[in-house]
Amino acid sequence: MDQVLGQVLRNAVWERLDMLSDLANRADAQSLVSVARSELPRLTEGWRAMLQAHEPDERGDCPTCSTRWHKCKAPCSVWQVAHEHLVAGGLAPQQTAATQDHRRENRRRVPGQTRGVSPAETTGRHALVNPRRAAIGGVHV
Repeated sequence: MDQVLGQVLRNAVWERLDMLSDLANRADAQSLVSVARSELPRLTEGWRAMLQAHEPDERGDCPTCSTRWHKCKAPCSVWQVAHEHLVAGGLAPQQTAATQDHRRENRRRVPGQTRGVSPAETTGRHALVNPRRAAIGGVHV
């Protein structure tokens, strides 16, 4: 059950990011200004909260990425990605539309799902399974 709820949460976040990307690429100037005023403060606060959780401790380890048996030295991958996308900016490699579509499909699947799919799970904004990949006669297509 936790896996399904986690997938619903992840799908909602991915869909929100997809929507914002689509707006940035397709909206008119007035809409972009409106979206920027409402979404940029939320996005920056989200980045700040996530980076705060990954601030190195007194030993220089990331407390979030480290485990009891494996310590992750700062900067952890979260800080590296933040720098790549927020500071390096244009230096970050650009994804093609095909790569983005492929990643969208992969992240919407529930890992290890082998059971049949109910109609409720294949419909709606936050469907757990893409309708094109829904089970037909117990076989995934």
